[in-house]
Formats: sequence, C-alpha cells, structure tokens
Amino acid sequence: MIKVAVTGCAGNMGSRIIRTVQAQDNMEVVLGIEMPNTPLEGKDLGEQLGLGTMGVEIIGSQNLKEGLESVKPDVLVDFTIASAAVETVKTCAECGVNVVVGTTGLTDEQLDVMHKAIKDNDVKAVISPNMATGVNVFFEIVGQVAKILGNDYDVEIIEAHHHNKQDAPSGTAKRAAEIIAENLDLNLKENACYGREGMVGKRPKDEIGIHAVRGGDIVGDHTVMFAGDGERIEVVHRASSRQAFANGVIRAINYQNTKQDKNIADMFDVLGL
Repeated sequence: MIKVAVTGCAGNMGSRIIRTVQAQDNMEVVLGIEMPNTPLEGKDLGEQLGLGTMGVEIIGSQNLKEGLESVKPDVLVDFTIASAAVETVKTCAECGVNVVVGTTGLTDEQLDVMHKAIKDNDVKAVISPNMATGVNVFFEIVGQVAKILGNDYDVEIIEAHHHNKQDAPSGTAKRAAEIIAENLDLNLKENACYGREGMVGKRPKDEIGIHAVRGGDIVGDHTVMFAGDGERIEVVHRASSRQAFANGVIRAINYQNTKQDKNIADMFDVLGL
C-alpha cells in the first residue's frame, strides 16, 4: 500500500486528490496538511471532507517535518502555491519522502532550489505544470506541429482560467511556449510577448504571443494558434473538471512507485512520451 500525504488538503484540488487516492486499491492517504496554524489542525481529515472518520489527522504546515516523521508517507502531493511548495519539497527531501508537484508559478530559481534538495537527499520527484494526461498529449502535439511548420507561421497562445487563479500566464501556457520555442530554435526569453497594448507596430516574425484570460469558474482552456498566409491551425485542450488533474496524479504516483529510475521526472516520463 502506497502511503500518501497531501498539502492543501481542504482546498478544491487537495480534497479531490484525496478522494481519488482513497478510491485506489493500492493507495491510502495518511496525512493532510493545511496552511500554518490552520483552525483545522488536529481534526479528522475524513470528517472534514465528508468521507467519514479516516483516523487521519490534519496538521498545519509549520509542523510538516514532525508529521512526516510520525506517519512516514511514501509520497507527498503538492498543489498549493509556489513559495509554499518550495519549502514543502525541501522538508520532504530532508525527511526522505518522495514528492509529486503540480503547483504552478514556480520561477527558475525556485525550481533550482527544489531540484538541489531532491538530488542532495536522493529522493524522487515528478514535477509538472499540468498533470492532466490530455494536456501532456497536447504538449507533444504542439511540439510536433511547430517542428513541421517551422518559422513561417505566427504562434499565439491563449489560456483561460477561473478568477481565483493566482499566477499568469498559466504554467501550462508557459510550458507550451517553451516546447514550441525549442522546436523552432528560438530563445523564449527573447521572443515571448505577454499580451499587447497600444501602438505596438508590426508583429515581429519570431514572436510567440502568450495571453491570459481570467473569469468565472473556467477550469482551464489552452489554445495554440499557428497562423499562416491563407490558413491557420489551432490545437486546443479544454479541461471540464479538475478530476483530469487528479487522475494524472494517480498515474504519477504509480509511475514513481514502480518505474521511476531518476531523481526528477515529469509527465512526459510518466506517459512515455
């Protein structure tokens, strides 16, 4: 039985992950973590989520190290915010606990800190800006399309999410842009354009436009447009439920437990893409 800890356990994504893990025959949730000094501290996780008594305690993240040492989970799943995720991964690595991280908005510097902690402590991690299986197939497709079309088509990326999302553009949009830039031999830092306003002039040939929409309860829409003379190709992924992300987490945990042979993997590794 794979023992799983989940951060943000009372939130929309965390609670969905917990329900999905509990439905598996080979996994069980052994620890729920919430924000520091949460009023939920000490309460039963199952009772808070309407799952009945689980005998699993909710702790505040200030007590993460003690919680990990007490229940000794095999893996911790983190879908929180970037600053918290970095500290969580460092603590997990020091405690010898593997991690699956779907948190977005991580800077290169934050990723470097996480990677160092993971490698220094020889634990395993699956880190991806989007855990949904379909999104990672979407990544594969846009990379192939970019490679086939080359630099003769203008590339625009449009993403839309709910009004509570904290970071923009989404990690998924940024990863799509990175993949496209790699296949077009472009430097994304030099060629990315994050929205436009005013008299911006003619569109540069190698620009990759990235645009963020926020509103309502949109789970996650991503469109990559390759616009050429007389035609355009659009590759679209729409998430209608956060369950897509939770299902990807299950695949990541199973991969980590059976096949992962390197410290840091992503969903391409998990899916064999």
